[in-house]
Amino acid sequence: MIDLTLPGAELTATLVDFPSVSGTEAPLADAVQAALAAVPGLEVVRDGDTVLARTQLGRPRRVLLAGHLDTVPIADNVPSHVEGDLLYGCGTSDMKSGVAVLLRLATLADPTDDLTLVCYDNEEVEAARNGLGRVARTRPDWLAADLAILLEPTSGQVEAGCQGTLRAEVTTTGRRAHSARSWLGVNAVHAAAPVLARLAAYEPRSVDIDGCVYREGLNAVGVAGGVAGNVLPDECVVSVNFRFAPDRSEADAGEHVRSVFAGLDAAVSVVDSAPGALPGLAAPAAREFVAATGTTPVAKYGWTDVSRFAALGIPAVNFGPGDPNLAHTREEHVVLSRIAACEEMLRAYLTRG
Repeated sequence: MIDLTLPGAELTATLVDFPSVSGTEAPLADAVQAALAAVPGLEVVRDGDTVLARTQLGRPRRVLLAGHLDTVPIADNVPSHVEGDLLYGCGTSDMKSGVAVLLRLATLADPTDDLTLVCYDNEEVEAARNGLGRVARTRPDWLAADLAILLEPTSGQVEAGCQGTLRAEVTTTGRRAHSARSWLGVNAVHAAAPVLARLAAYEPRSVDIDGCVYREGLNAVGVAGGVAGNVLPDECVVSVNFRFAPDRSEADAGEHVRSVFAGLDAAVSVVDSAPGALPGLAAPAAREFVAATGTTPVAKYGWTDVSRFAALGIPAVNFGPGDPNLAHTREEHVVLSRIAACEEMLRAYLTRG
C-alpha cells in the first residue's frame, strides 16, 4: 500500500522499499495505480506498467509532472535506511524522491492549472522499452501540456533541455597472421592508434543557449579486437559516444563525428542516437515556473526524457530533489529536507493565485 498523505521523505522510503529494477515495475505500478485511483477527481489509466492520471477542471493551462518508476539493478542498497538528514537506498536520488513529490501533489485540492501525472516504466534501459515513449505512440493526447516537468535528479535546481547522445563504431581492419610471423599480417588493433589519438586531441565545444551552457564530449567508451593469444587481429572496433548540444540535430551530430575521423583508414558507423532538447525557457509557463523556484536555470548534462516532450513541441524542464552525481551509485542517497523543499516550490507554483 502507498499512503499519499505521508510526508515526502517517508513516501520516498516506501517507494524505495518496492524493488523495481527495469522490467519488474508491476507491483509498484499496481500500488501507485491504486493510490491515485483513490484520489477524488482524477482520471486514472494504465498502459503496461505506466500509470497516468489527470484532472479535468477546465483550467486554461495544463502542467504535466512525470517520473520513472524503475531503477538500475540493486547494489545491496534496499531496503532504505536513514542517517541524519540523508535517506539511503537504490533509487532514492534517481528518481523515487521525485516520484514521491509527484504523488504528493496528486492530492492538490484546487490547483491553478489542470494536472497530468505520468509514472512510467523502463527508463533505465534501451529506448525501445521506455514507457513514456510507448505512451507518446499509443496515447499522445495524454502528454499534451503547456509545460512538462520531469522530476529527474537536479539537486533542486532547474536544469533546462538536455544533451543529445550518439554512439558510433569506428572500425579498423588488417590481415590475420601468426604472431610469430607478424610481418606477414597487418595488426588492426595497432591501426586503431590514430583513432584514439584523434579522440585524445579532441577539443569539445561549449555553446550558450538561452543562458544555459552545454559542453559537448566525444569519448571512446570501449575497444574490441583480438582473435587469440597468438594471432594478429584483423579487426578492431572503437566504440565512441558523442554528447552533443541541443542546437545540433542527430544528422548534424553524425556528420560531425565522421568529420573527426576524416582521412583515417577507418570506417565510421552510427549505431544509435537520440536528439537533445532546447531549453524551452521562453514559454510563459516555463518562465513562471523558473521564477517560482527562485533558481537560475543551468544546462542539463546527459539525456533525459525532456527530449521526448521537445519532439512533441511541449516545453519541458528537469527539476527534482535528487542529486544527479549520486544516481546509479552503491551509496545513492537523497537529502530529506530537499524533498520537502522541492515539493513546496512545486506546490507554490501549482497553486499560485
